[in-house]
Amino acid sequence: MAEWQRTHTCGELRDTHIGQTVTLNGWVNTFRSYNNQVFVDLRDRYGITQIVFESSDTEVMKIANSLGREFVISATGKVSARLSGKENAKLATGKVELKVEKVRLLNGCPTPPFEITEFGSELANEDLRLQYRFLDLRRKSIQDVLQLRHRICKTIRDSLDAQGFLEVETPLLGKSTPEGARDYLVPSRVYHGEWYALPQSPQLYKQLLMVAGYDKYFQIARCLRDEDLRADRQPEFTQLDVEMSFVEMEDIFRVMENLTRQIFKESLDLEIQTPFPRLSYDDVMLRYGSDKPDLRYDMQIIDCCDVANETEFKVFKDALAAGGKVRALNAKGAAEKYSRKGLDELTEVAKTYKAKGLAWIKVEAGKFNSPIEKFLPAAAQAKLRELLKAEPGDLLLFVADTEEVVCNALGALRTTLAYQLKLYDPAKKDFKIAWVVDFPSFMYDEEEKRWVANHHPFTAPKDEHLEFLESDPGKVKAKAYDLVMNGYEVGGGSIRIYSGEVQSKVFGVLGMKPEDYQSRFGFLLDALKFGAPPHGGIALGLDRWCMMLAGTTNIRDVIAFPKNAKGRDLMTGAPASVESRQLRDLGLK
Repeated sequence: MAEWQRTHTCGELRDTHIGQTVTLNGWVNTFRSYNNQVFVDLRDRYGITQIVFESSDTEVMKIANSLGREFVISATGKVSARLSGKENAKLATGKVELKVEKVRLLNGCPTPPFEITEFGSELANEDLRLQYRFLDLRRKSIQDVLQLRHRICKTIRDSLDAQGFLEVETPLLGKSTPEGARDYLVPSRVYHGEWYALPQSPQLYKQLLMVAGYDKYFQIARCLRDEDLRADRQPEFTQLDVEMSFVEMEDIFRVMENLTRQIFKESLDLEIQTPFPRLSYDDVMLRYGSDKPDLRYDMQIIDCCDVANETEFKVFKDALAAGGKVRALNAKGAAEKYSRKGLDELTEVAKTYKAKGLAWIKVEAGKFNSPIEKFLPAAAQAKLRELLKAEPGDLLLFVADTEEVVCNALGALRTTLAYQLKLYDPAKKDFKIAWVVDFPSFMYDEEEKRWVANHHPFTAPKDEHLEFLESDPGKVKAKAYDLVMNGYEVGGGSIRIYSGEVQSKVFGVLGMKPEDYQSRFGFLLDALKFGAPPHGGIALGLDRWCMMLAGTTNIRDVIAFPKNAKGRDLMTGAPASVESRQLRDLGLK
């Protein structure tokens, strides 16, 4: 061991070390001079220790006076107690300091483009921090998040290993089977004009592992999708991928609930109550306008079709005559919190989700204050008060349109109101988790005029709905399930189709001809003929789990080297052009 190498970390020293000679390695976090002394806060990923230069050795003091922020040094000296009243209660090492006897400058540093410390300063622009991500990663908050991510991954591996699961790696270079998001494609150098696809998920490989007899599989898998980005989405992401044979939904629920309980205990020391509620898709769409409802607050959507039929309001009447819906939210006590401008802003939220407008009523003791009040007979007003549990001071918001528009618009308004009215505390470690089940197997795409898979085409229909598979796909419910937490989908899975005949029928419902699905999925259909067991699984979005457990709303905060909001790696410059020779080798212009 070289003399400059550390004997302790910068987060390790306590008053029990007083009198010992130790060596610390780290980065200069801050420095200041006082009389003939130089004080440095030395930082590594374990913490910060104050070191003090007051040596008679001129060479030591020369180095001390030359230090700047983010210089890398090795310091050797004796651990001493800080002067009474000078302790720092914010630091675990705050009762001691290191009196430096020897120092070695390991590397200097130009003035950083932004301040690394998070104390008393605003964060730099995100794109600048991503450009210098190797500096940004030195911040304690990011180090804490990446340590949290490590603990989550370790808990996953330990828990599933104890239950007999095998971690198996699946290929990154596979076949493009376009269905859903766009693939990232990789041209073959050997076979010009032919392409690999990077995996959107290990879905087909893990099903093939079940056919092969590996009845309990998992993988912490890297996946890639060429799709538009948002705060909780990246082009490359990590998911916990799980598959099991000879199971039904409840078996998967038990494994995942047990794992979730352990993750929260090991990561946040929180006790999570299981089993989680089971909510039907139709119910959550009606009550919350979303298949990933935030259950931390109530404010449910109420169906008002019957009462709306008794009004003289043309918007309501026309929507109902066209087969649509009229539904409403009651924002309790919010009437005085929304001026006309605020109501116009809420209307714009509804219009973003294709609603034609937003009707509102401010509830007063003896009347409704609203532009539509004159179209509401007294009997209808009384029924609305009862149905919506309306009290003076409440704000009632109505959307009348197709079922899809009403769900989406009121669901978005519910989320907006909850945030604006502070119906939950984002800083509080409050997690409401549930399963959503009974999804439709298929949704009709009006643009393409065909049925599309609601989850993916390998999801098994419910046994009792198989008879409708070809005659009436809209009636078919799936053996699918999503795990939702605080308004986010954090996992999704299904019992899979293990009959080649049923799988071929599902491909047919999706508009594929036999030659199409044989070309794309012939290997899967072949495998299903060779003794495929009943099987099912789930994938949990690991990045999203880390984001939520860390208390952030930006997924880039929990990934070591993320892309920016436009999908670029500002640190390395990717994506970037390549040499013409490389394209020539691939047979590309």
